[in-house]
Amino acid sequence: MILIFLFSLVLSIILIIVNSLIAKKSTMDREKPSPFECGFDPKSTARVPFSLRFYLIALVFLIFDVEITLILPIPVLPILSNTLPLLILSCFFIIILIVGLFHEWNEGALNWDK
Repeated sequence: MILIFLFSLVLSIILIIVNSLIAKKSTMDREKPSPFECGFDPKSTARVPFSLRFYLIALVFLIFDVEITLILPIPVLPILSNTLPLLILSCFFIIILIVGLFHEWNEGALNWDK
């Protein structure tokens, strides 16, 4: 048992050393070990302007994407349960979505040409 442990330990150490010796190190890879792995160059300014408009559009897309995943199983559900409560719940959910859509429209969040 100890022999197997020692063999695996020695083999692991040998593989680590061989890998570090033959690994290609380049000046092009200087940003890989850096803590900034978000795509921005850490040597430039730290304050890059962020588009709040893009964030709002992504948030609206995410909300409508989740809503679609909740709406898709509605046609299958009358087979599995009582129809009237399901119809009332579905209509209530869709009314909330339409009211939210009109609110976003009135606030100007859907005007993407700005």
